[in-house]
Amino acid sequence: MKTGVVECVPNFSEGKAPDVLRALEQAMRGVPGAHLLDIHSDPFHHRSVFTLAGAPDAVLEAAFSGARVARAEIDLRTHRGQHPRMGAADVIPFVPLEGATMEQCVDLAQRLGKRIGDELAVPVFLYGEAASRPERENLAQVRRGEFEGLSDAIGRDPAHAPDFGPHRIHATAGATAVGARGILVAFNVYLATPDMAIAKAVARAIRSSSGGLPGVRSLAFSVGGRAQVSTNLLDVDQTPPLRAYQAIAEEASKLGATTEHSEMVGLCPERALSAAGAKEMHLHDSWEAHLLEPHVRLAVD
Repeated sequence: MKTGVVECVPNFSEGKAPDVLRALEQAMRGVPGAHLLDIHSDPFHHRSVFTLAGAPDAVLEAAFSGARVARAEIDLRTHRGQHPRMGAADVIPFVPLEGATMEQCVDLAQRLGKRIGDELAVPVFLYGEAASRPERENLAQVRRGEFEGLSDAIGRDPAHAPDFGPHRIHATAGATAVGARGILVAFNVYLATPDMAIAKAVARAIRSSSGGLPGVRSLAFSVGGRAQVSTNLLDVDQTPPLRAYQAIAEEASKLGATTEHSEMVGLCPERALSAAGAKEMHLHDSWEAHLLEPHVRLAVD
Protein backbone atom coordinates (compact mmCIF):
# COMPACT_ATOMS: atom_id res chain seq x y z
CA MET A 1 0.00 0.00 0.00
CA LYS A 2 1.36 3.42 -0.96
CA THR A 3 2.09 5.46 2.16
CA GLY A 4 3.23 8.67 0.50
CA VAL A 5 6.33 10.79 0.98
CA VAL A 6 6.94 12.64 4.23
CA GLU A 7 9.43 15.43 4.87
CA CYS A 8 11.08 15.93 8.26
CA VAL A 9 13.23 18.93 9.19
CA PRO A 10 15.15 18.28 12.42
CA ASN A 11 16.83 21.36 13.90
CA PHE A 12 19.85 20.66 16.13
CA SER A 13 21.58 23.07 18.51
CA GLU A 14 24.99 22.63 16.92
CA GLY A 15 26.51 24.65 14.11
CA LYS A 16 30.23 24.54 14.76
CA ALA A 17 31.71 21.15 15.67
CA PRO A 18 32.48 19.15 12.50
CA ASP A 19 32.66 15.83 14.36
CA VAL A 20 29.19 16.28 15.88
CA LEU A 21 27.68 17.39 12.58
CA ARG A 22 29.30 14.41 10.86
CA ALA A 23 27.88 12.02 13.48
CA LEU A 24 24.40 13.48 13.02
CA GLU A 25 24.67 13.14 9.26
CA GLN A 26 25.93 9.56 9.37
CA ALA A 27 23.20 8.50 11.79
CA MET A 28 20.42 9.79 9.55
CA ARG A 29 21.99 8.64 6.29
CA GLY A 30 22.23 5.14 7.72
CA VAL A 31 18.49 4.48 7.67
CA PRO A 32 17.19 2.71 4.52
CA GLY A 33 14.24 4.48 2.92
CA ALA A 34 15.08 7.86 4.43
CA HIS A 35 16.93 10.35 2.27
CA LEU A 36 18.95 13.31 3.56
CA LEU A 37 18.21 16.09 1.07
CA ASP A 38 19.94 19.12 2.57
CA ILE A 39 22.06 20.32 5.50
CA HIS A 40 22.38 23.96 6.54
CA SER A 41 24.74 24.83 9.40
CA ASP A 42 25.26 28.30 10.85
CA PRO A 43 27.98 28.96 13.45
CA PHE A 44 26.50 32.32 14.51
CA HIS A 45 23.08 30.84 15.25
CA HIS A 46 24.96 27.70 16.44
CA ARG A 47 22.30 25.63 14.77
CA SER A 48 21.92 23.13 11.93
CA VAL A 49 18.86 22.28 9.89
CA PHE A 50 18.68 18.85 8.23
CA THR A 51 16.02 18.01 5.64
CA LEU A 52 14.86 14.40 5.31
CA ALA A 53 12.28 12.84 3.01
CA GLY A 54 11.04 9.35 2.26
CA ALA A 55 8.75 6.64 3.54
CA PRO A 56 7.06 7.71 6.80
CA ASP A 57 8.44 5.00 9.09
CA ALA A 58 11.94 5.34 7.65
CA VAL A 59 11.92 9.11 8.12
CA LEU A 60 10.75 8.64 11.72
CA GLU A 61 13.62 6.22 12.35
CA ALA A 62 16.16 8.63 10.83
CA ALA A 63 14.87 11.51 12.96
CA PHE A 64 15.10 9.35 16.07
CA SER A 65 18.67 8.37 15.16
CA GLY A 66 19.58 12.04 14.91
CA ALA A 67 17.92 12.81 18.24
CA ARG A 68 19.85 9.99 19.89
CA VAL A 69 23.18 11.37 18.63
CA ALA A 70 22.18 14.89 19.70
CA ARG A 71 21.44 13.74 23.23
CA ALA A 72 24.85 12.07 23.45
CA GLU A 73 26.94 14.79 21.81
CA ILE A 74 25.37 18.22 22.51
CA ASP A 75 25.48 19.95 25.89
CA LEU A 76 23.03 22.85 26.22
CA ARG A 77 24.80 24.05 29.37
CA THR A 78 27.65 25.40 27.25
CA HIS A 79 25.68 26.22 24.10
CA ARG A 80 25.60 29.88 23.07
CA GLY A 81 24.08 31.04 19.79
CA GLN A 82 21.80 33.67 18.32
CA HIS A 83 18.83 31.37 17.71
CA PRO A 84 16.35 30.52 20.50
CA ARG A 85 16.69 26.88 21.64
CA MET A 86 15.50 24.57 24.37
CA GLY A 87 17.01 21.27 23.31
CA ALA A 88 19.93 19.50 21.65
CA ALA A 89 17.42 18.12 19.18
CA ASP A 90 15.47 21.35 19.40
CA VAL A 91 12.55 20.90 17.03
CA ILE A 92 11.51 18.04 14.75
CA PRO A 93 8.55 18.75 12.43
CA PHE A 94 6.93 16.29 10.01
CA VAL A 95 5.48 17.65 6.76
CA PRO A 96 3.18 15.78 4.34
CA LEU A 97 4.38 15.72 0.75
CA GLU A 98 3.17 13.67 -2.22
CA GLY A 99 0.56 11.09 -1.21
CA ALA A 100 0.89 11.73 2.52
CA THR A 101 -1.60 13.38 4.86
CA MET A 102 -1.40 15.67 7.85
CA GLU A 103 -3.04 12.92 9.91
CA GLN A 104 -0.09 10.66 9.10
CA CYS A 105 2.33 13.36 10.20
CA VAL A 106 0.47 13.89 13.48
CA ASP A 107 0.74 10.15 14.10
CA LEU A 108 4.46 10.23 13.30
CA ALA A 109 4.97 13.15 15.69
CA GLN A 110 3.18 11.32 18.49
CA ARG A 111 5.13 8.12 17.91
CA LEU A 112 8.48 9.87 17.69
CA GLY A 113 7.70 11.98 20.75
CA LYS A 114 6.93 8.89 22.78
CA ARG A 115 10.15 7.16 21.68
CA ILE A 116 12.29 10.18 22.53
CA GLY A 117 10.61 10.46 25.91
CA ASP A 118 10.76 6.75 26.73
CA GLU A 119 14.11 5.75 25.22
CA LEU A 120 16.16 8.93 25.53
CA ALA A 121 14.60 10.32 28.75
CA VAL A 122 14.19 13.73 27.13
CA PRO A 123 10.90 15.59 27.77
CA VAL A 124 8.90 16.17 24.58
CA PHE A 125 6.31 18.81 23.74
CA LEU A 126 3.98 18.30 20.78
CA TYR A 127 3.33 21.40 18.68
CA GLY A 128 1.69 22.55 15.46
CA GLU A 129 -1.03 20.25 14.14
CA ALA A 130 0.11 17.61 16.66
CA ALA A 131 -0.32 19.92 19.68
CA SER A 132 -2.16 18.39 22.62
CA ARG A 133 -3.50 21.79 23.72
CA PRO A 134 -4.20 24.99 21.79
CA GLU A 135 -1.52 27.10 23.47
CA ARG A 136 1.13 24.69 22.18
CA GLU A 137 0.30 25.07 18.50
CA ASN A 138 2.80 27.95 18.24
CA LEU A 139 6.39 26.74 18.58
CA ALA A 140 7.50 30.08 20.05
CA GLN A 141 5.11 29.56 22.95
CA VAL A 142 6.43 26.06 23.57
CA ARG A 143 10.04 27.25 23.55
CA ARG A 144 9.45 30.39 25.63
CA GLY A 145 12.10 30.65 28.35
CA GLU A 146 14.45 28.41 26.36
CA PHE A 147 16.67 25.81 28.03
CA GLU A 148 17.48 27.92 31.05
CA GLY A 149 13.91 29.00 31.82
CA LEU A 150 12.41 25.60 31.14
CA SER A 151 14.97 24.00 33.45
CA ASP A 152 13.11 25.68 36.31
CA ALA A 153 9.57 25.35 34.90
CA ILE A 154 9.36 21.68 33.86
CA GLY A 155 8.33 19.62 36.86
CA ARG A 156 7.21 22.65 38.85
CA ASP A 157 4.67 24.41 36.65
CA PRO A 158 1.75 22.25 35.39
CA ALA A 159 1.52 24.47 32.29
CA HIS A 160 4.95 23.14 31.30
CA ALA A 161 4.19 19.45 31.78
CA PRO A 162 5.62 17.59 28.77
CA ASP A 163 3.51 15.33 26.56
CA PHE A 164 6.06 12.53 26.79
CA GLY A 165 9.10 11.71 28.85
CA PRO A 166 10.17 12.70 32.36
CA HIS A 167 8.75 15.75 34.08
CA ARG A 168 12.21 17.26 34.41
CA ILE A 169 14.56 18.77 31.89
CA HIS A 170 17.39 16.59 30.63
CA ALA A 171 20.57 17.97 32.19
CA THR A 172 22.44 18.34 28.89
CA ALA A 173 19.93 17.66 26.08
CA GLY A 174 17.13 19.88 27.38
CA ALA A 175 13.69 19.28 25.84
CA THR A 176 12.47 18.61 22.31
CA ALA A 177 9.48 19.94 20.37
CA VAL A 178 8.04 17.42 17.90
CA GLY A 179 5.24 18.47 15.57
CA ALA A 180 3.38 18.30 12.30
CA ARG A 181 2.93 21.26 9.97
CA GLY A 182 2.66 22.36 6.38
CA ILE A 183 5.50 23.63 4.21
CA LEU A 184 7.57 26.33 5.89
CA VAL A 185 10.35 28.29 4.20
CA ALA A 186 13.10 29.79 6.36
CA PHE A 187 14.46 32.88 4.65
CA ASN A 188 16.95 35.45 5.96
CA VAL A 189 17.88 38.91 4.70
CA TYR A 190 21.08 40.69 5.73
CA LEU A 191 21.01 44.47 6.03
CA ALA A 192 24.00 46.63 5.11
CA THR A 193 24.19 47.93 8.67
CA PRO A 194 25.06 46.57 12.12
CA ASP A 195 22.19 48.60 13.63
CA MET A 196 19.96 46.15 15.45
CA ALA A 197 17.35 48.82 16.16
CA ILE A 198 16.71 49.02 12.42
CA ALA A 199 16.55 45.23 12.03
CA LYS A 200 14.12 44.91 14.94
CA ALA A 201 11.89 47.63 13.52
CA VAL A 202 11.87 45.95 10.11
CA ALA A 203 11.11 42.52 11.60
CA ARG A 204 8.26 43.99 13.61
CA ALA A 205 6.79 45.78 10.59
CA ILE A 206 6.68 42.74 8.31
CA ARG A 207 5.47 40.02 10.69
CA SER A 208 1.82 39.07 10.39
CA SER A 209 1.17 39.45 14.14
CA SER A 210 1.96 43.17 13.75
CA GLY A 211 -0.30 43.59 10.74
CA GLY A 212 2.45 42.95 8.20
CA LEU A 213 2.63 40.23 5.58
CA PRO A 214 0.34 37.19 5.80
CA GLY A 215 1.90 34.03 7.16
CA VAL A 216 5.19 35.65 8.21
CA ARG A 217 7.04 35.27 11.48
CA SER A 218 10.19 37.33 11.85
CA LEU A 219 12.99 38.09 14.29
CA ALA A 220 16.12 40.23 14.18
CA PHE A 221 19.60 38.90 14.92
CA SER A 222 23.16 40.18 14.90
CA VAL A 223 25.16 37.81 12.70
CA GLY A 224 28.86 38.42 12.20
CA GLY A 225 28.53 42.12 12.86
CA ARG A 226 25.61 42.51 10.45
CA ALA A 227 21.93 42.94 11.21
CA GLN A 228 19.81 40.05 9.94
CA VAL A 229 16.04 39.88 9.50
CA SER A 230 15.14 36.22 9.86
CA THR A 231 11.75 35.03 8.61
CA ASN A 232 9.64 31.91 8.60
CA LEU A 233 7.23 31.95 5.67
CA LEU A 234 4.23 29.82 6.59
CA ASP A 235 2.32 30.31 3.33
CA VAL A 236 4.51 30.82 0.28
CA ASP A 237 1.47 31.20 -1.97
CA GLN A 238 0.52 34.38 -0.11
CA THR A 239 4.04 35.52 0.78
CA PRO A 240 6.82 33.98 -1.30
CA PRO A 241 10.46 34.83 -0.51
CA LEU A 242 10.62 37.61 -3.11
CA ARG A 243 7.63 39.40 -1.58
CA ALA A 244 9.21 39.12 1.87
CA TYR A 245 12.50 40.47 0.53
CA GLN A 246 10.81 43.42 -1.15
CA ALA A 247 8.94 44.28 2.04
CA ILE A 248 12.14 44.09 4.10
CA ALA A 249 13.96 46.31 1.60
CA GLU A 250 11.11 48.81 1.65
CA GLU A 251 10.94 49.00 5.44
CA ALA A 252 14.73 49.22 5.75
CA SER A 253 14.80 52.06 3.20
CA LYS A 254 12.40 54.05 5.36
CA LEU A 255 15.01 53.88 8.12
CA GLY A 256 17.95 54.77 5.90
CA ALA A 257 19.29 51.24 5.40
CA THR A 258 19.68 48.94 2.42
CA THR A 259 19.72 45.18 1.99
CA GLU A 260 22.96 43.30 1.35
CA HIS A 261 21.99 39.75 0.40
CA SER A 262 19.61 36.95 1.33
CA GLU A 263 19.88 33.27 2.17
CA MET A 264 17.54 30.30 2.11
CA VAL A 265 17.75 27.82 4.98
CA GLY A 266 16.83 24.44 3.57
CA LEU A 267 14.44 23.90 0.67
CA CYS A 268 11.61 25.82 -0.98
CA PRO A 269 8.73 24.72 -3.27
CA GLU A 270 9.44 25.29 -6.96
CA ARG A 271 6.42 27.54 -7.37
CA ALA A 272 7.83 30.05 -4.88
CA LEU A 273 11.34 30.56 -6.26
CA SER A 274 12.66 31.59 -9.66
CA ALA A 275 15.91 32.70 -11.26
CA ALA A 276 14.64 36.26 -11.65
CA GLY A 277 13.48 36.38 -8.06
CA ALA A 278 16.76 34.97 -6.77
CA LYS A 279 18.66 37.65 -8.68
CA GLU A 280 16.53 40.45 -7.26
CA MET A 281 16.91 39.05 -3.74
CA HIS A 282 20.71 38.72 -4.14
CA LEU A 283 20.42 35.11 -3.00
CA HIS A 284 23.92 34.20 -1.91
CA ASP A 285 24.06 30.76 -3.55
CA SER A 286 22.39 28.78 -6.34
CA TRP A 287 18.61 29.14 -6.26
CA GLU A 288 18.22 25.76 -7.96
CA ALA A 289 20.00 24.09 -5.05
CA HIS A 290 17.06 25.09 -2.82
CA LEU A 291 14.21 23.64 -4.90
CA LEU A 292 12.33 21.01 -2.90
CA GLU A 293 10.68 18.92 -5.59
CA PRO A 294 13.82 18.07 -7.64
CA HIS A 295 15.57 16.92 -4.47
CA VAL A 296 12.61 14.71 -3.57
CA ARG A 297 12.26 13.27 -7.07
CA LEU A 298 15.95 12.47 -7.27
CA ALA A 299 15.96 10.80 -3.87
CA VAL A 300 12.75 8.76 -3.79
CA ASP A 301 11.90 7.94 -7.43
